[in-house]
Amino acid sequence: MKNYLKITTALFVLAAGLFFLWARESPYAAETEIGKPAPDFEFTDINGESGSLSGFKGKYVVLEWFNHGCPFVGKHYGSGKMQELQKKYGGEEEVVWIAINSTSDGHGDYRDAEQSKADAAAKGTAAEYIVLDPEGEIGKMYGAKTTPHIFIIDPEGKLIYMGAADSIKSTNAEDIPKATNYIDVSLTEAMAGEAISEPETKPYGCSVKYK
Repeated sequence: MKNYLKITTALFVLAAGLFFLWARESPYAAETEIGKPAPDFEFTDINGESGSLSGFKGKYVVLEWFNHGCPFVGKHYGSGKMQELQKKYGGEEEVVWIAINSTSDGHGDYRDAEQSKADAAAKGTAAEYIVLDPEGEIGKMYGAKTTPHIFIIDPEGKLIYMGAADSIKSTNAEDIPKATNYIDVSLTEAMAGEAISEPETKPYGCSVKYK
């Protein structure tokens, strides 16, 4: 009986240790919480321009995880809705839009900087910055699960929205006009000084293709 208890205890400790390691390494174990400071990060975009999240203090920042090989992303870009929002808000001095692709360089959907420039031109992408994150460092920091997955940060550097781009989980562009667009609603409410009505929603889309 004593040996059984020892073995059981050892297995429990081992399982707990493995779970801790998984949680620490899991891309979904990020410390992102509404109302808390958003994790800071530095980046270099596909045009070689460098910056950091903390460098945009005083502005709203939209982080949009994307991958043009994903049909869910295709819905938002094929309809023109995502570009419309990028132009609407990215054209304002108080909003910075950063599109992030965390697809691993070992995956078939990976696009390097030159390919990403061509994609942006072809699809009319109007994000101020397009950032490649093939090591998944930024994605795992935020716990980005899907493409698309949206995070909005206020001028104080606090996370005020995270979740889906809109309310209808589909790849059909015809659903765009019928859906509640959470990006549009959240920014409109926040910039009007109002509390965001749905600060957290469940993201949907293709899984982020982490390394």
